[in-house]
Amino acid sequence: MIYQNFLRPLRFALSRNDPETAHEHALRLLEWFDSDSGRRRFLLSVSGVMKVRPQPKYLMGLTFFQPVGLAAGFDKNAVAVRALGDLGFGFVEVGTVTPRPQDGNPRPRIFRLGDDRALINRMGFPSQGADAVAARLAARPWLRDVPLGVNIGKNKDTPLHKAAGDYREVMKKLYEYADYLVINVSSPNTPGLRSLQGKEELDWLLGEVMEENVILAQEFAIRHPVLVKLSPDLTEQALDEALEILVKHGVSGVIATNTTLSRDGLSAPVNETGGLSGAPLRQRALDAVSHVRRRLPYMPLIGVGGVDDADSARTMLDAGADLVQLYTGLIYRGPFLAVAIARALAETPAIAPAPKAKAPPGSQVSPKTP
Repeated sequence: MIYQNFLRPLRFALSRNDPETAHEHALRLLEWFDSDSGRRRFLLSVSGVMKVRPQPKYLMGLTFFQPVGLAAGFDKNAVAVRALGDLGFGFVEVGTVTPRPQDGNPRPRIFRLGDDRALINRMGFPSQGADAVAARLAARPWLRDVPLGVNIGKNKDTPLHKAAGDYREVMKKLYEYADYLVINVSSPNTPGLRSLQGKEELDWLLGEVMEENVILAQEFAIRHPVLVKLSPDLTEQALDEALEILVKHGVSGVIATNTTLSRDGLSAPVNETGGLSGAPLRQRALDAVSHVRRRLPYMPLIGVGGVDDADSARTMLDAGADLVQLYTGLIYRGPFLAVAIARALAETPAIAPAPKAKAPPGSQVSPKTP
C-alpha cells in the first residue's frame, strides 16, 4: 500500500516525460543493494521472502523454490541479479543479451498506460553486450539457490541469414553462468526478428542453437535447458508449426508469451508503436499457454503476460503453465509483488492438473482438439 499510495505516484511524477528514467533509478538502487552482503541481508528481511512457505517445483533438472519468476527485460545487463533473488523471485531471467553492445531504439521508447496497468515498449534490445554481462556475472557469483536464465537475441545490424551466429556467440560467452537459456525470436522491436519463428527459419536456427548446446555441454560437463520464447500474435497454424520444430530439435521448454502488437483491451486508442505488455495482454497469453499445453502436454511451459496478482498467476498456472513470469506488474504493484503472490499461492489450493504424458521417442505435436 505504501508503494501504490506514495512511492509509485512519486516515481511516476519524477519520470513523467520518460518512464525509462524511473526504471534506471530502480536498477541503480537494486545494484547498490546487490553490491554489499549487509545490504542484501537487509533486503531479504524487508522483502519477507524468508516467510514464504516453499513450494518447490522440479523442472528441466532445476529446482524452483516458488513458481513466480522475473521476465527478461527488467535487468537487461545483469546488474542486480542477486538483489532480485532477494526480492523473492523463484527465478530470474536477464537480457535480452546481444553479442555486441548496441543502443537500441531512440528514446522515448517506454510508455505507461496507467488506466490499463500496461506498458508499450519499443526498446530494440539495448544491451551492453555479452562480454560485459559475462564479466559482471563472473565478478558477482550467483550465490542464492534461484535459477538464472539468460535471454538471447541478435544484434539489429546482423542480417537474418547470419542470425544463428549471434545466438551461438552469446551462448558461448554466458553458458557457464546460466542455468537455462532462452532463444528470443519474438520481440516486435527488432526488424525482421519475428520472421525467425517461421517454420523453415526456426528449423534452421534451432538446428544451429542445439548443435552449439551439445558442444558447450561437453565443454562444461553440464547441459543447460534451452527454451524458446514465442509471440502471442502467431496464428494457430503458425504456432503449431513452431511447436513441431521445437519438438523436432529437442528444445527443453516454451515461454508464452512475448509482448503483442495488438491494442485490444485498451481503454483508449494509443498511437505509439511497440510491444504491449501488462493486463491487456493477459487473455492472449492465457490462450497461447492453453494451446501449447494441449498440443504438448509434457513440455515445460512458462506463462508470462498480464500476471500482476495472485489471481492472475493462479489462472495462468491452471491454464497449464508450470511457472509464471512477470515484469509490468512490478511497475504498478511494487517490488515485493513476487513475495505477495508466492505467499497467496501457498495458501490457496491449486486446481489439480491432469497428469502430464511422457514424451515418447520421436514424439510430435499432439493432434488438434475441437
